Amino acid sequence: MTRQHQRDEQLVTQDQRYFAGAGRLPFFNLVVDHGLGAELWDVDGNHYIDLLASVSAVNVGHSRPEVVQAIKQQADQLVHYISGYFYHQPEIELAERLAKLAPGTASKKVSFSTSGSEAAEGLIKFARAYTKRPIILSFSNSWHGTTLGAATLSAISPNMHRKMGPLLPDVYHVHFPNAYRDQLPNESTAAFAKRSFYEFKQLFERDLPVEEVAAIIIEPIQGDAGIVAPPKAYLQSLANFCRQNGIMFAVDEINQGLGRSGTYWSIDHYGIVPDLLATGKSLASGMPLSAVIGRSEIMDSLPAPANATTTAANPICCAAALATLDVIDQEKLVTKSKIDGQYAADKWRALQQKYPLIGDVRCIGLNAGIELVTDRQTKQPAVNAAQTIIRDCFEHGVLMITGLDHILRFQPPLVITRAQLDQAFTVIDQAFKRY
Repeated sequence: MTRQHQRDEQLVTQDQRYFAGAGRLPFFNLVVDHGLGAELWDVDGNHYIDLLASVSAVNVGHSRPEVVQAIKQQADQLVHYISGYFYHQPEIELAERLAKLAPGTASKKVSFSTSGSEAAEGLIKFARAYTKRPIILSFSNSWHGTTLGAATLSAISPNMHRKMGPLLPDVYHVHFPNAYRDQLPNESTAAFAKRSFYEFKQLFERDLPVEEVAAIIIEPIQGDAGIVAPPKAYLQSLANFCRQNGIMFAVDEINQGLGRSGTYWSIDHYGIVPDLLATGKSLASGMPLSAVIGRSEIMDSLPAPANATTTAANPICCAAALATLDVIDQEKLVTKSKIDGQYAADKWRALQQKYPLIGDVRCIGLNAGIELVTDRQTKQPAVNAAQTIIRDCFEHGVLMITGLDHILRFQPPLVITRAQLDQAFTVIDQAFKRY
């Protein structure tokens, strides 16, 4: 039964008169009214199971009571005071906690900002300051944000670069290995990893002086590109190459950290300790807070006020983050993500057996990219099918979007129940069947 969206449509029309289009990628005319756990309601009263979690920004669920209470309590005490000049207790507690949560046993420090884009740019700043080198390497199909430096790092849409150049200098993009797209027939994973790393090293034979590279910045699992993980041996070779050449190995965990992939940080899947790490999104359950975490000597290389901003480490956001980290710990959401992720993977693979549209299932924790293709041999992206299926799901109470136009993006709040997952997969199955 088609849902009613009269109020949604009215408000969207109003929004389009005043809100600049550069700030939105519209999928549906959905005006969210309220949420609870893994459920959402719009202004017309329609109910949805949320399989997006605000692009992995509410891992502990919508309106989590402990987070809401922490926000209210801190708002009664202090809404804001600039942390660039003075101190407040929530920031002090959160900095210590994040320094201890980051991978590795070395002494670490934290620098706060308000968005993932700023944190990604922080990786550039600290890496260049510590190494005294200019060049930054990022990867194809990466998403690091939309401020100028973060947009320069990103390479997933021409619109992130169009009409705004010149961009940040000395940033180069290298190919991100994608087994589904790049691995040759009959090529082993080990051989694919070796070939991919060999191709990476050719960059320094032909083009770039390795001694001028400050950092390699990578998403250990690419989120917006469709939950793509490179071979473990490839990433380990990349990290070793960095160590051998004095290059900072920096990871963007903004989308994939905090339990999303079934480990606390996605880099944990590879057994690698990064030099620098960026986090955000779910750090404060969607409140505007992000952070760069790095070894103390790296973080001490950049003098004040190079990474200070007025609203960084806002006390309400820090209180929300502390409560969020408590929930992740107390509810064992990292383990839940791993276990329920396997349950979801089995559901997706069962659908893959039924529907030839599903070319690849990449599920790592409660975190999946489902690649739709017109033909499994040619792997031609099935854009129309993907857009039709997410629209069908939306009209039947399941909220899901696509990445790269043809990959179903599955990232529900980590608190989603098995009953909600089963209900969502029933709707998804019916959407494929109707298509």
